Amino acid sequence: MADADLANIVTTRRDESMGWLQSIVSKGLGWARKYSLFTYPYATACCGMEYMSVAASRHDISRFGAEFPRFSPRQADLLMVVGTINLKQAPILKRVYEQMAEPKWVVAFGVCASSGGFYDNYAVLQGIDRIIPVDVYIPGCPPRPEQVLDGLMLLQDKIGNQVHRIADREEANPTAARHNLLLSMNK
Repeated sequence: MADADLANIVTTRRDESMGWLQSIVSKGLGWARKYSLFTYPYATACCGMEYMSVAASRHDISRFGAEFPRFSPRQADLLMVVGTINLKQAPILKRVYEQMAEPKWVVAFGVCASSGGFYDNYAVLQGIDRIIPVDVYIPGCPPRPEQVLDGLMLLQDKIGNQVHRIADREEANPTAARHNLLLSMNK
């Protein structure tokens, strides 16, 4: 058997074992991420009252791991857009979304955030999906707390079924990656 054939067999076995490890780690990360959501409530209108009732003891959103709202987008991974977004707020909402760290998810809370609601005029954005990607739409004017919990459970299912990648060694250590890049440039 030639050395090249042996190298291909070893590489294939290593890739297979990494694929198995990747799937196990991905499932574990999915389970952990879906039960530890840090929400950033972007509340602009009357749906904010229903958002507060979901966090209260009767409906208790903390059962689903989303109890602590973060008021900095850099500390959040779930953006809940609650209420009407007008065109002047659209760039601000997009900037808030861009400031969030990966992985990030978006929930359109209420019919106004989902499609503009009954405000079909020149000043209202007709759905936030025109400027940022939306993962879950929760209909209603305002949506009942039970609908919000259903939407959160849908998002948790989506997060749990996503593929979560293990970072490569070079990606995990940016200093080493930069050093390797400099070495390759000097050659």
